[in-house]
Amino acid sequence: MTSELTPALLIKAYSVGLFPMAESADDPSLFWVDPEQRGIMPLDGFHVPRSLRKTVRKGRFEVACDADFAGVMRACAAPTPERPSTWINDEIIALYGALHREGHAHSVECRRGGALVGGLYGVSIGAAFFGESMFSRETDASKVALVHLVARLRRGGFTLLDAQFMTAHLARFGAVEVPRRKYRRLLADALARAAHFPATLDEAGQAILADLVGPAAG
Repeated sequence: MTSELTPALLIKAYSVGLFPMAESADDPSLFWVDPEQRGIMPLDGFHVPRSLRKTVRKGRFEVACDADFAGVMRACAAPTPERPSTWINDEIIALYGALHREGHAHSVECRRGGALVGGLYGVSIGAAFFGESMFSRETDASKVALVHLVARLRRGGFTLLDAQFMTAHLARFGAVEVPRRKYRRLLADALARAAHFPATLDEAGQAILADLVGPAAG
């Protein structure tokens, strides 16, 4: 794939089930991915483990959306001892930054003491949200971001949360794997619907969050 890839072409690709990746952060080239088996997170079947519910209720992290999209992307791209190389190169950072400025990409950020310690980002089209990557610098920070993402998606009327690849980690939250054909049906249905990504949770959104994790600690 060449540098001719544009945000508009990227949106078209997502709309037919494709997404781009790089072999590594140092490789400037990109390639399209269209998994035969797709990992998705059913929004009505999302499961929050008991210990994580307590963490969310205690409000250990300050959670915000779209306050530092670029910072979240850079953190997701950064190597760690557990993940010495990532697939997020400079081309991807530039493209998704452009999508964010156009309102098609969003981040959920967890901070502690003002420092960014965890988060995730993804692409939003219609009632579909395509999760791209997450990072954590403190225990459970990315997981808390995921819980807040689901609350926002449910509040905004989304019907599909695409996790791309199935992992044991995501399975703990209720993720399932579906064949390509079924995924494309789910995608087409989601793209035909209207949804909005709420940067903040109103009273109804807070009720959804409480339904996921229980009422906030007093």
